[in-house]
Amino acid sequence: MSPPRRTSAAPVQQLPKCPTGIQGLDEITSGGLPRGRPTLVCGGAGCGKTLLATEFIVRGATRFNEPGVFMAFEETEAELTANVASLGFDLAGLVKSGKVVVDYVHIEPGETQSTGAYDLEGLFVRLNYAIDSIGAKRVVLDTLEVLFASLPNETCLRSELRRLFRWLKQKGVTAVITAERGREQFTRHGLEEYVSDCVIVLDHRVNDQIATRHLRVVKYRGTLHGTNEFPFLIGDEGLSVLPITSLGLNHEVSRERIATGIPRLDAMLGGQGFFRGSSILLTGTAGTGKTIISSNFAHAACKRGERTLFFSFEESPNQIVRNMHSIGLRLEPFVKRGLLRFRSARPSLCGLEMHLATMFREIEAFKPAVVIVDPITSLMDLGTTSEGKGMVTRLIDYLKAGQVTSLFTSLTQAGHALQQSEAGMSSLMDAWILLQDFEGNGERNRVLYVLKARGMGHSNQIREFLISDHGIDVVDAYIGASGVLTGSARAAQNSLEKAAVLASQQEAAQLEREVERKRATLERHISGLRSDYETEAAELRRIAEQVGTRTFVLGAERAASGRLRQADVSVFANVSPNVSADVPANAIAGVPRGPRAKPTLKKASR
Repeated sequence: MSPPRRTSAAPVQQLPKCPTGIQGLDEITSGGLPRGRPTLVCGGAGCGKTLLATEFIVRGATRFNEPGVFMAFEETEAELTANVASLGFDLAGLVKSGKVVVDYVHIEPGETQSTGAYDLEGLFVRLNYAIDSIGAKRVVLDTLEVLFASLPNETCLRSELRRLFRWLKQKGVTAVITAERGREQFTRHGLEEYVSDCVIVLDHRVNDQIATRHLRVVKYRGTLHGTNEFPFLIGDEGLSVLPITSLGLNHEVSRERIATGIPRLDAMLGGQGFFRGSSILLTGTAGTGKTIISSNFAHAACKRGERTLFFSFEESPNQIVRNMHSIGLRLEPFVKRGLLRFRSARPSLCGLEMHLATMFREIEAFKPAVVIVDPITSLMDLGTTSEGKGMVTRLIDYLKAGQVTSLFTSLTQAGHALQQSEAGMSSLMDAWILLQDFEGNGERNRVLYVLKARGMGHSNQIREFLISDHGIDVVDAYIGASGVLTGSARAAQNSLEKAAVLASQQEAAQLEREVERKRATLERHISGLRSDYETEAAELRRIAEQVGTRTFVLGAERAASGRLRQADVSVFANVSPNVSADVPANAIAGVPRGPRAKPTLKKASR
């Protein structure tokens, strides 16, 4: 039979939680430790059990207004107060203000004698008085091994352990009980983890001479919790657990674009640069200009008035500032104005998680808009591949949550396939720019191209990356039938192309001059023909006029003679007053006629 389904109207019962105030631990436990129940914290020497328990008490008193009792079996009140002062905890002040009670119970196995049945009744009386004196909500017992070290009877030990945990539950306090790690079990006695409602295991291990502390929630009754092993560290502000945050990938995004400081690179990214809050990977071998591009990116951000935090793991701040002078880039004014801050350290200074926690602390204090890590591979080499990727994931999630634009440089070994060597880390990045050395014609030149840029159009062309005392520039590399040419080969090819273009221009100019000469000759020839034509046409008009005049005169004379002979009048009727009818019509056809005076014909008197 299938189990009954829970209706949507049925309320979900949440287990009451007691926040610890420890960074990251409340996130892993989805709110804190089980309220009103005991939690076992076990681990080896130096893993941080006492410090975790102390911070649980201190944070409860200072942040959540929950007084606490710290019952110690190893350290006195003075020793404990001095030890936690380096974390910024004023335990003595909390004791004086009545928010915390520190009770040191001295138990020395050689000084005690067992008479009759052994029980913890005296401890319960003492602990009950301390709780009631300040109305404590939190209790710490540090550590159980000292308390039960003189018990030879294992049956009695198990009975008193169960009784202790039951008494704490009945008292309604949230308890943290520390215990030493056993060889084959979580604790020496192997019973505490079964009677505890929550079990947290701390570990302090050394890999490749680098020490790292880890935390794992082994057991948590009644609620979901993170079961992975999470690194944590102890800093000057207490413990901080570093889980992989934002597993839901619900970061806010921005449509604003910011410039890179290199105009031609911006042009390759659609002319606007990267999205604000994006993560950018800059990959290249040594000497390809990764730090120079990073410095230009920082310079552009500072010019916009944005704070920039520059983490360097290869060069000191003064060395970076000096080297940028060689390309005309001035960073020191922004350092003096507080817009640019450098943090430099050798990767071997501390472990991977300590570096990460330091970066978190610097980012939280400086509140930058842009963060540069140069190079990130120096940190990733401190751990395994999975640890390095986890570190980068946590850092990127942390920066994206604050809408901080991040630029990571990655040093790639020569001869390695860039896409394969950085495939694991590049999948976390929003944009990926590759810098390469291009060898040819006895030269090594730098080339740049955008491998990916999420959410924006970008150029797929290889560009040559030039560095000079005037700054940096990205120019088009020559791509032709002979392949990609850079450096002097590109300049020579460009010169050849310019010479070919110039020769073509000169040939075209020569041809143009020849055509112009022929046109002028043609126009002169046409002008001569037109002059001859006009001369002959004028002569033809003159002859036509003479023929007309002669015809008219002849007609007039005939008419006059006819009248003298008294001939028929009709004979002279068809005689034109201007042109004789005997002149052929084609005699003057096509001849331009100019203005001339019409000859008049006077009537003869009879």
